[in-house]
Amino acid sequence: MSVKPDVVLINPRSRKMVYQGLGTELAAIENPVWAGLMATYVRKQGLSAEIIDAEAEELDHDEVARRVVDLDPVLSVVVVYGHQPSASTQIMPASSASVSAIKAAKSDMPVLMVGGHVAALPGKTMEDEVCDYVGSGEGLFTIVELARALKASPKRPELEKVRGLWYRDNGKLNFTPNAPLLQNLDVEMPGIAWDLIPTDKYRAHNWHTFGNLERQPYAAIYTTLGCPYHCSFCCIQAPFKDGEKELGLKETTNSYRYWSPAAVGAELDILAKKGVRNIKFADEMFVLNRKHVMGIADLIIERGYDFNIWAYARVDTVKEGMLPKLKQAGFNWLAFGIETANDRVQTNIEKRFSTAEIYDTVRKVKEHGINIIGNYIFGLPEDDHASMQETLDMALELNCEFANLYSAMAYPGSPLYTMALAEGWQLPAAWSGYSQHSIDSTPLPTKYLPASEVLKFRDEAFTKYFTAPSYLKLVQDQFGSETMAHLRDMCKHTLTRNLYKQESKAAA
Repeated sequence: MSVKPDVVLINPRSRKMVYQGLGTELAAIENPVWAGLMATYVRKQGLSAEIIDAEAEELDHDEVARRVVDLDPVLSVVVVYGHQPSASTQIMPASSASVSAIKAAKSDMPVLMVGGHVAALPGKTMEDEVCDYVGSGEGLFTIVELARALKASPKRPELEKVRGLWYRDNGKLNFTPNAPLLQNLDVEMPGIAWDLIPTDKYRAHNWHTFGNLERQPYAAIYTTLGCPYHCSFCCIQAPFKDGEKELGLKETTNSYRYWSPAAVGAELDILAKKGVRNIKFADEMFVLNRKHVMGIADLIIERGYDFNIWAYARVDTVKEGMLPKLKQAGFNWLAFGIETANDRVQTNIEKRFSTAEIYDTVRKVKEHGINIIGNYIFGLPEDDHASMQETLDMALELNCEFANLYSAMAYPGSPLYTMALAEGWQLPAAWSGYSQHSIDSTPLPTKYLPASEVLKFRDEAFTKYFTAPSYLKLVQDQFGSETMAHLRDMCKHTLTRNLYKQESKAAA
């Protein structure tokens, strides 16, 4: 008879709800980075862990529940994170369904929810969900301390000693003091527990492999946690704010923690041995600290790895001498949050760099043979039709190798969410509405435009970008006919939008 694990970490299946038909073939299937890191931390603390990756194994919520019941852990943890920080809220419906299925299958199974969304709204999560507990911060200390409390006394655990915990006490919500942030990443959480996840089932984003389209195998890792910037639409720091307070940081100061190049190298060694070539550095801001960036690039070059890597950067963080080394190390794609072309809109979101800087950085990156994913947002608070068109015109002129075209969303945990609540702006009726691609996607209205017009502009902008003659020529010349055929197939997909249906009914 096998010994039951102390902790089971669950990555819910959400792809179909989040991406509609895009989820079948086009969307990436990404290893659950946070669940993998948490499993490593749990093990380092002397507890046992398992991971159920329902997304990769295509398990429905009842199947997840049956696996949990079979494993019979001390504590089940539903990890509410997506491919990126803003993807946490949109997977809440799937997370909620997994929690409900587990509790229906075994009502006395202790269930904890952690992640970006629940850290931003711990009280509301406790009110809305049937979980027993919520982690209000990063979740690491909370998971371990709660598991130990449950092991010591399953019927009457000393919950008041578990840091960063929300729970019910005689029907009333209660919470404990904040847990600090983990500080020694190299020692206490040196990487992902790769042995606990099905590494052969993950696939890269389609654009990541333009030119060969071999999307598997694929892996995502972190080399840093957090971001020092304060863009108003971003919720990246939501899981870290409570822990930052415990470290004595000011509310206006964001934490930014590193794994050493040596620790990152050890993780890359594991992936290389597994035959993984396509790698995402999932850091919200990888290209920032020169010593960190160059140290990792040097390590990859020294070991002779032939990786195909993509990572996030900012227009104003790419410094002299970085690009040749990054290209040599296999960084073939950099994603830039260009967001908007309009100065008024840009100033309002606390993201300031000049149009000249944007064009200059894009030119330099392309000159070094590195492809660019340009990220653009339509429907920011100061946007009108003219400013959104200005942004689309810039995107077409920059002609990056790929573009992500987003509608503005006030994600829980972001300053924009706080502003939306204070101003009484319309927010999605359900958490799934925060997805960029869902049926009920509901962007933030601007000061001048309703949500339906923002979404319509975004969807039309997508078609204009990916059918523009200048872009199609770029793809053909740079990546070849096979990639061109793939791109044409991608553009055949259409998204159903409830906002359009409502608009049509109103017109009728």
